[in-house]
Order: sequence, then structure tokens, then C-alpha cells
Amino acid sequence: MTSDLAQGNDHDDDPRASIRERLAGQHVLLTGVTGFVGEALLHLLLTEVPDVRLSVLVRPKGSISGADRIAKLLAKPIFEAVSDATVDVVEGDLSDPPPLPDDLDAVVHSAGDVSFDPPVDEGFTTNVVGVRGLLRRICETGRDVHYLHVSTAYVSGRRRGHIPEGPVDHSVDPEAELAWGLAQRAAVEERSRGVEVISRLRKQAEREHGRAGLMTAAAAAEEARKKWVKDELVRLGSERARSLGWTDAYTFTKALGERVVEAHAAQGNRATIFRPAIIESALSRPHPGWIEGFKMAEPLILAYGRGELPLFPAAADTAIDIVPVDHVVASIVACLAHPPVHGDPAYFHLASGDRNPVTFEMLYESVREYFSEEPFAAGDRGAVRLPEWTFPGGASVERMLSTGEKVHKVADTLLGLAPRGDRTRGWARDLDRQGRRLRFLRRYLDLYKEYAQADLRFVDANTLALYRSLSPADRETFAFDTAVIDWHEYLHDIHVPSVTKPVRELDELRKLRKKPAPGRLPRVKEERVAAFFDLDGTLMSSNVIETYLWLRLGELSGTKKAGEIARMAGKVPGYVWADRSERSSLLRTVYKEYAGARLSELDEIVDERLTTHILGRLAPDAVRRIREHRAAGHVTVLVTGAIRPLTRPLLPLFDHIEAADLAVDSRGICTGHLASSPLVGESRGSFVREWSRREGISPSDCFAYADSHSDLPLLAAVGHPVAVRPDVPLFRHAKKSHWTIVDWDSPGHSSRTLDPAGRTSR
Repeated sequence: MTSDLAQGNDHDDDPRASIRERLAGQHVLLTGVTGFVGEALLHLLLTEVPDVRLSVLVRPKGSISGADRIAKLLAKPIFEAVSDATVDVVEGDLSDPPPLPDDLDAVVHSAGDVSFDPPVDEGFTTNVVGVRGLLRRICETGRDVHYLHVSTAYVSGRRRGHIPEGPVDHSVDPEAELAWGLAQRAAVEERSRGVEVISRLRKQAEREHGRAGLMTAAAAAEEARKKWVKDELVRLGSERARSLGWTDAYTFTKALGERVVEAHAAQGNRATIFRPAIIESALSRPHPGWIEGFKMAEPLILAYGRGELPLFPAAADTAIDIVPVDHVVASIVACLAHPPVHGDPAYFHLASGDRNPVTFEMLYESVREYFSEEPFAAGDRGAVRLPEWTFPGGASVERMLSTGEKVHKVADTLLGLAPRGDRTRGWARDLDRQGRRLRFLRRYLDLYKEYAQADLRFVDANTLALYRSLSPADRETFAFDTAVIDWHEYLHDIHVPSVTKPVRELDELRKLRKKPAPGRLPRVKEERVAAFFDLDGTLMSSNVIETYLWLRLGELSGTKKAGEIARMAGKVPGYVWADRSERSSLLRTVYKEYAGARLSELDEIVDERLTTHILGRLAPDAVRRIREHRAAGHVTVLVTGAIRPLTRPLLPLFDHIEAADLAVDSRGICTGHLASSPLVGESRGSFVREWSRREGISPSDCFAYADSHSDLPLLAAVGHPVAVRPDVPLFRHAKKSHWTIVDWDSPGHSSRTLDPAGRTSR
């Protein structure tokens, strides 16, 4: 190694030297600058330590190079004062770091997986493998590089009481755990393809999506398998971490990453392990309240302000150890300017809970006071009603949440049996809203309950001693004594307003955004456009049983009509079963009733008796939309499982009609079978694609209108899908996919357009 005197700065051993003097002329490499802490650190160094030479390790993202990412970063408003600053970019990924500049003096490693629940292999790759690879590259430079490792105070795990600034006491074998963690993805992928898991997921997918087609169900089953793999990797990481004394895979892998750093220091290198607590918005710089993205507390604060966080599993007097990001980066720079001796790593906590704690009760009262003064609006109902926390304890919160989840599951099952209609969709909206709230609560309570119930006091004696050793000017410029923070002022006047500001702005934009008029068609680029329409339930509120009776009852007397209605009513349970198993089964079952009828007579019945009735059953807004498409020069196509005679009155509205053709014998008598398979489920999507290909039309420019989850492939095949008075499964899918939802009422009623959230506009 090069000696300190040969490589270092003349001010290294001068206790009176300022931070700027100590770091002047040094070449420092930063990782993680596109993250919250890294960006704040880059800003502080550029503005307050201009004589330091900076390089940054950044990976390309998609087609965007690392250099372009940094250029975009430096174009942000906070960097306006240093827009002419020079930052060298080293492109590469921490999973396999590239060679580093050969004249480095220090490296600050703040990149890493900050998710509390990463898949276990990803946590190990980022927080252990990445650290090891970076240290290997540092050693290759042959320089006496000061390595500053940004960890977390919570590497202490599930301990209680005061936590010293020093190595975490544990005997876990990092190599064995690393090998295990990296092997889990392959193991879990293999288990996910085992008969027990895949059979369960397939059956569930077919129950939910079978009516839309088996390939649709298969796609859903595969998506469910991938989700199962991710969830299982998260669960494995959490369980292994807790079995060894850590709160989660994040703190577990961070602790093992520290072991890698300690081994590096033991080889005679200089290393600092820096452990911040929960990092939140800036107290003063770049400006009060500056924050990038949502951290730990923000989702909870916003949920409380929305009235959606009725409880939390913390004791009122438990401390939540938070620190402003500008204090974090200021202390990092101070540590950087005061490297430790060789072979003996230095440890620093940047925390508040030991000398100036924020309790959950203080947090709750400050947040509640703010939202009482500046509430979110609850639509037309005025201000959101804020929940009152009583801090019942973790066990009580878990019981209440579990009860709510069970009730929701029962209600969702019953909803699946409810008849289609506005009221059912309203129930679905309310139930989905409650479900989202329950899932939010479950996710964040599971993530944060360990932190909410942790009785920890992170000793910050080393950090305080470092701060007090600074000159008065440095203490002002690089302030990081958390004991002087007025937490009520910070939370009430700075942090919560900064967190809610972008949300309020987005709410205002949503209010101002003009909703498209129900009859206005979106513009499309191409001239050749088609609009595909379903019939039953979409253009008119009918079904195949009802339309059969229209044809059959017209030729029967009064008593025979009643008998026929009673006979068909007795078959309804069987029809319902056939429809739920597969739509084509229902059609084939019902169309057997036409056996013996003469096809020409069915045409006559429709022409002479049913034309006015069928046209009168069409939703006026549906007819208006068809005519708008025709006026725009679009090709209109009816895609229906109804028999062709029933579509005869609709011929003037459509350029092409794809309907079910009844098979007939040589005398023109219906056999009770179809001439070809009915066009249902996935066959509708295939029809759209093939018909569009033949016509030279791009499906991405086309429209489709349908009402049932079984029509999902039809809607998914086009670029402009519209769900019309959808059943609950399609309603939910349309909301999730941000499709247009319209409600074409029966004749005599006006239509309504629902936005993707399911709200109505006239």
C-alpha cells in the first residue's frame, strides 16, 4: 500500500483543518447517486466541497447510458447552482463491478437494495455479492483507499435496549448463508413447477378465467406461478432472517455485508461503517422537505391523511428513530474527511432515538394536527374523517386485521353469486376499496411491525464526538447533531407538507382534467379502423335463453306459452352450470332446442314479428356509438353467439356480422347442432386478429365493446377496449387495465361513462 504521506492530504493530521481542506484534491468515487441518499450526498459535495474530484459508478438502464442518467440527474433544479460541475462516470453494475479509476482516494458505497422484503437471492446479490465485488475492485487499484460503507442502524436485529457503535455480535457463517441464499431461486422455481403448486394455481385460474378460454386461464396460471415464486423468495428470506435474530432479509443481508467490510479492514485497509436510522426528508438542504420517492413513513402518513390507516401495532411510547437526509449526508462527509486507522474499522450511528427520541404518539399527534388543519378532500363529502389511534398493541391489531380479512373473503365469495347490475358493480367498487385497504394494512403492518415494536436506542457517541471535533464553521455547514431538532416543527411544518404537496397537486390535476364525452371517439392515426361489438348484454340486455323464447313463444298459444316457459325455467340450473364451465357449452345446449325448426321459418318470424322488438331493445347510446363509428368511416362488425336469424334486423348497422349458424339437413330443417363452433372466449380474439389481417387493418387501432369476462380475449385483442355494463370480473380487470367503462342503459335512460376507478360521469 502507498503510505498516507505519499498519497494523502497535507491536512490529514491537522486537527484544525476544515472538512474542505481535508478533502481538497481527493478523488472520491460514489455509488448509488441515483438514489435518495446518493443524490443528496452528490449535491452536498458539489456545493460545499468543490475541490474534491468526483466519479460515480452508475449502471445503464435499458437504452439509457450511465452518462445520460447522470446528465439527467444534474439537470434537476437542486443542481442548478453547480450546473457546470464535472462528474466522471464509470459505467457498470454492482453485481459485477467494472475496473475502477487507478487514482482513487476514497469510495462511498451507498447503493444497495433498500426494500425491507426483497426476494432472498436479490438481497444477497445486492448487499453481499455487490459489496464483495466492489472491494475486490478497490484492492486491484493498489491504492490506500478509504472505503465508507453505508449500512443501516437496524443491522442490530431483534435486540432490545442500547446498541453500541461497533461490530454486530453474531456467529452466522456468511459464506454458508450466501450460498444458500443464491441457490434459492432455482430451488423455488423447481418447486413452483411441482404438481402440488402448479395444480392448485391452474385450478384456481380456470375457476376464475375458464369462461374466457383455457389459454387465458393458462396465462393467468403462469402469472400466478411467477408471483408465487417471488412471494416464496420473500417469505424464505424473512423466515431465515428471523430465525437468526434479524427483522427481515434486508437487515440480515446488510449485516452479512458488514462482515465482508470487516474482513476487508482486517487485511490492513481503512474502512468506515456508517449506520443511519430511518432516513426522511431534508431539514434544511437542498431545501426544507426535499425528498425523492416514498420512504418508510410516507405511505403511512398519506394513508392516515386519507382516513385509511385506522390503527398501527406500536406502543405510544415506542421511539421511531428518524433522521433527516441532510444530517445523514453531512455526517457521511465528516466521516469521509476523518478516515480511521488501517486495519481497525470505524463505526458511526446517525440516529435520534437515544438523545432526542420521537415516539409514535408524538408522530401521531403531529400528523393528526397537520391533517386537521389541512385535510384531504373526500370528494363531495367534505374533509376526510381522520382515524383516532388508541394504540391497542400488536396482538389486538393483528386480531382486528385478521377478522377484517375473513369478512372480506366471505363477502367477495357472495358477490360472485350476485346478479349483474349497477348495484352489484357498486358493491364490487366498495368491496375492492376495502380489499385494497386491507392489503395495504397487511403489507405495511407485516413490514413495519418489527420496527414499530423495537425498543432500541442507537448509541451515537462516536458520531457526536466527531461532530464536536469540527470547527464552528464546519458544524454550521455540515450540521448533523440530531439532538437539536424540534420534531414537532419538522414533522408538522416541513416533512408532512412536503410529502402531501405532490399528492394534492395530482388531486387538483385530476379535478381539472376533462373527461371525454360519452359519445366522443378518441382520434386514431390510421384511416382503416374497425369497431367490434358484442350483442347480448352489450347492445341490448338479453341472453340466448331469452332470445330462444322470443322465437318459440311467437308460434304458441297462451297455455302452451306458459308450459314452454316453465319447461325452460326448469332447465336454468343446468344452463347456469354449463355457462360457468364454458360459454360454448351453454350455447350448444340451448341451440339443441331449435332441432326440428325450419330455418326459413325462423327468418320469417324475425322479419315479421321480432324486428321492431329487437330494435326497440337496443340501448339508444349503443346505436348512437355504432353510427358514430360509421360516420367516422370505421368498419362496424358484430361478433355474437346469437343465431344468425336474430341478427337480421341489425344488418343496416353493421358492415359484417359474425353469428352462430344453425346446421340444417337437406330439407332446411335444423338438426339441433351448429354448422361450426360458436365464436366465444378466445376464438373471438382470434377472429379479430385474423379478420383484421385479411382486411389490412391493425387491431391496435380498433375498438371493441363487450360486457362479460368471457369476452376478455375480444377486448384484449384491440387497442381501444370498452367494457359495457361489465360483470364483476370484467369490471375489475377493466379498472386494473385502465380500460374505458361505459354504462349504456336500457331504452329511455341516458348513458354513463365510468373512469378507470369506476366513478360515473354523465
